[in-house]
Amino acid sequence: MNERGKAARYETEDDSAPLDTHVARAILDGYHDKVSRALQSDVVIVGAGPSGLVAAWRLAHAGRHVVLLDKRLSPGGGIWGGSLGMNEVVVEQDAFSILAEAGVRQHCRGDLFVADAAELACALCLKALHAGVVFLNLITAEDVCVHDGRVNGVAVNRSILGERLPIDPLVLRSRAVIDATGHEAVLADRLHRRGLIDSPEGRLAGEGPMDAAAGEQFVVANVMELFPGLWVSGMSVCAVMGGPRMGPIFGGMLLSGEKAGEMIDRSLAESDQI
Repeated sequence: MNERGKAARYETEDDSAPLDTHVARAILDGYHDKVSRALQSDVVIVGAGPSGLVAAWRLAHAGRHVVLLDKRLSPGGGIWGGSLGMNEVVVEQDAFSILAEAGVRQHCRGDLFVADAAELACALCLKALHAGVVFLNLITAEDVCVHDGRVNGVAVNRSILGERLPIDPLVLRSRAVIDATGHEAVLADRLHRRGLIDSPEGRLAGEGPMDAAAGEQFVVANVMELFPGLWVSGMSVCAVMGGPRMGPIFGGMLLSGEKAGEMIDRSLAESDQI
């Protein structure tokens, strides 16, 4: 038997193989399928914080093929830590409907609603996954792909490894990309460094001083297509446009993701009609 034949023999299912071999095969097959489905999509969302999760949920629920990436082990972004590590999340009245639809329990404190941070993060993850979102964690977006003046995907790598070793990335193609990376605004920064988006200061504006009320309004009002094919939501909006920080309040994050999802769905629908 030649070497290829020997390899094929070991690649087939074998009931006599040890348990750990079956476990490894199940993981490899499942992950291969997941990455294969991520190679081409309608929308890639980079950053699985509150705005990214809600945008993913809304877009997938609308029938879009969505891929959600996060560089960390667990999705949820800043939701988990609340404020000073106190895992309670506060949202205002405008965002209550998102909590209710996600099935998140909460209690009132005047005009505010308070929910358990872990419950909110888990509920948003489940809503996104059950809507059909392909989620890949421990994946970082190194760069955007641009063709004919439009972002049409992202170059991704393994978190930590890609930063420390000369490992080439993999490309995920999509019709639209959301930069929901928060304070870093990673993808917007890549475009700016190449002179593809302008800034009077010669850099991204960065966040202004903390102003919770103004910040909550800013991240929703200024969701936008920053560059053809690249949208910004959540704290990336503030980092790009100089909006104020808002501190430990999350309603604006949720509403920003919801608005981004609605705007991109409309944009894709218009493109489909051309």
